[in-house]
Amino acid sequence: MWKLTAVAGLFLWAGSVLAAPSIDEFANQFHREFQQKMQKNRVPGAVYVIVKNDKIVRVGAYGVRSVGSKTPVDANTIFRLASVSKTFAGALAAQAEHEGRFDWNDRVTRYVPGLQFRSQAMTAQLKVEHLLGQNAGLVDNAFDELIEAGQTPAQILPKFQNINPRCVPGRCYGYQNVLFSQIETVLLKTTGQPYEKLMDQRIFKPLQMHTASVGYAGFLASKNRAMPHIGTRKGWAETKVVPTYYRVNPAAGVNASAMDMGKWLIARLGHRPQVLSAAVLKDIQTPRVKTADNLQGRTYGPYVSTAQYGLGLRIYQFGQHKVYHHGGLVRGYRTDMSYSPEAGLGVAVLVNAQTNAVAELGSYFWHEMLDTPAQAVPVPPKKAAKKQVKKLTKKTQKAPVKKKPAPKKTAQKNAAQKNAAAKK
Repeated sequence: MWKLTAVAGLFLWAGSVLAAPSIDEFANQFHREFQQKMQKNRVPGAVYVIVKNDKIVRVGAYGVRSVGSKTPVDANTIFRLASVSKTFAGALAAQAEHEGRFDWNDRVTRYVPGLQFRSQAMTAQLKVEHLLGQNAGLVDNAFDELIEAGQTPAQILPKFQNINPRCVPGRCYGYQNVLFSQIETVLLKTTGQPYEKLMDQRIFKPLQMHTASVGYAGFLASKNRAMPHIGTRKGWAETKVVPTYYRVNPAAGVNASAMDMGKWLIARLGHRPQVLSAAVLKDIQTPRVKTADNLQGRTYGPYVSTAQYGLGLRIYQFGQHKVYHHGGLVRGYRTDMSYSPEAGLGVAVLVNAQTNAVAELGSYFWHEMLDTPAQAVPVPPKKAAKKQVKKLTKKTQKAPVKKKPAPKKTAQKNAAQKNAAAKK
């Protein structure tokens, strides 16, 4: 009996593996899906890259760099990566930590003494690891509105003295940009080099990411750049490049092309150990905290059973497989990057408009290549409660309760009271 079960299981497993197409076959299918989604959303321009092991399999482009021009997007057109920049910050910091420049368990105040919470006990428990692991315990996006209002991190930093984390640092998830960016100060004090220079010397040049840069000046220095677009009643319209999130470069300051992202994905898959060693990759990809903000989404949600955060990186249990992911959104751009070392695959999609099509393409890629069926997306407790209320309301509407006629004396008394009130 055991042998029959084992053989049956083997055939089922083999069938599942064979059901997924080869990457060469799927690249053409993905390209068609990419073109259709971009046309449907009428985006100005977009690009994608697919890698298999240490090779770029396919780069596909769509549209133009700006709705006001006829200049097409190509493989070397740079886009703002927004929060996909966090994957670079996590890797750069892990390199330095593994060299002994600092320790993940060091108190943040050792390098950023100005970062204080209202509670000194909470302040003392904030470690460097918590900056990149999104587990400092603060509410999501603390003080992002001040970044958007044009304030610098130095101006925002004193504001932390007025708040406390909602849990002990290390215990719960809370997505951050301002706090995340404090790793820049840690790296400056422990290496003596500014963030932009470190990234260029340690990541971009060794990986031959020739068009990649950090910061607003780096974006403007490239002639082949995709301009941002926002939705209007008349369609997508070009808008100005807003420099605010370039003030938090580790969180949102990297610019790169599809070719650059292909090289980055190859390194993340473990094929550039001179830049990202196996030990560094393991550290980056080790979960630090559970998250829940991606389990109810309509893109990755139907496939992901558990979600966690590593160091500048999301970790999904995508069916039977681990998929590492990060998305990004900043005014006028959407980006999505994901990879699976066990499958030896990676994909990135960059768009110069704020459309959810990028995430849809990412989840579509893994759904097909990992042969993972969609599951029912769990309804959050609040939504579930609303659904129940609606259900009960409908039932009540279908079977209205008939009011009993009031006794004659009571009715007469009520009528007298109404008449008296009307006279006042």
